Amino acid sequence: MSCSVRNVAVLGSTGSIGRSTLEVIAASEGRLRAFALTAHTSCRLLAEQARAFRPAYVVVTNAEAAAAYDWSGLPRQTRLLVGPDAVAEVVADPEVDIVVSAIVGSAGLRGTWAALEAGKTVALANKESLVVGGPLVTRLAAQRNARLLPVDSEHSAVFQAMQAGRREEVARIVLTASGGPFRNYPLERLAEVTVADALEHPTWNMGPKVTIDSATLMNKALEIIEARWLFDLAPEQIAVVIHPQSIVHSMVEFCDGSVIAQLSPPDMKLPIQYALCWPARSVAVAQRLDWTQVMQLSFEPPDLERFAALQLGQEVARSGGTAGAVLNGANEAAVAAFLEGKLSFDQIVPVCRSVLDSHTFDSQPTLQQVLALDRWARQEVSRWISCCLR
Repeated sequence: MSCSVRNVAVLGSTGSIGRSTLEVIAASEGRLRAFALTAHTSCRLLAEQARAFRPAYVVVTNAEAAAAYDWSGLPRQTRLLVGPDAVAEVVADPEVDIVVSAIVGSAGLRGTWAALEAGKTVALANKESLVVGGPLVTRLAAQRNARLLPVDSEHSAVFQAMQAGRREEVARIVLTASGGPFRNYPLERLAEVTVADALEHPTWNMGPKVTIDSATLMNKALEIIEARWLFDLAPEQIAVVIHPQSIVHSMVEFCDGSVIAQLSPPDMKLPIQYALCWPARSVAVAQRLDWTQVMQLSFEPPDLERFAALQLGQEVARSGGTAGAVLNGANEAAVAAFLEGKLSFDQIVPVCRSVLDSHTFDSQPTLQQVLALDRWARQEVSRWISCCLR
């Protein structure tokens, strides 16, 4: 690897992105160091990671989980911190060079915010930070001279492809989506989809929440919103295309009609490594494409009746303000309800639409307002389920 030595704080190290990040660090031959690792409740795995990587800090944000675990096996040089405030303490440490924000859901916003407030470079895998915080987050980054680098495969692809021209020459970006497991399902059968069905993603191996979002294409709706703020684009400059092979991760179309795409196998280690070592490129940790094999790449426009979430994403990207926090909170609650058997698969997007439409919109919210609306949206989903599904 060709990047200089960097101390990395991995927020959410026990999740799928966090584990992939540690694989990248392990392969870096010492040029990347796991300086701090955090988890919410997965204490056993966090302790195993600490023994393998010997970080300066491990953080458990859930105090009850931390108290119930025996930490006597921690390396001598590793300090245990407990509670959500400990994340802010760790990311502000002067020795931290880059923070990987990989906590799933709106819970990841606090860590992203603390890192930006400390003026750090943030490798952003938590799309909800920009979905919920949007202009607040990008404004803070500018004020603190901090940097946001995308880790989502789609936004990393856009970031890489944009370097083929000047920013003012970008006509639009095209986010690709696999279409999930129900791309060709009869619409009337979507109400019968089971949790097991929805968790069988055809190309990616992800956590349950993100996998369900990929099945409804809510993940792409959230990525539209994220791209709007991350790249300072008008919503009309962001399109989505179905690409079942998940080889082309996104494309940038320039004003002259040239389209630049980024291709690679569906492996998150590549965009993670690119963010950690940017602006350098390093010898591949992720698998490569095999050009000796026959390969077909297909593209098709999304069916907006099947994937109504995409319309929500475009609307929220246009609206800004409090809309992102409400959509994200409602979706997280709806997905949790589906996974618990309280909501059918085909009701996830409609309940999000209902909650979004019923909220009082504010175009210039504070951080406290968007966090409060995130909580409100979750409560509204519970109320909707109680009232409408009796």
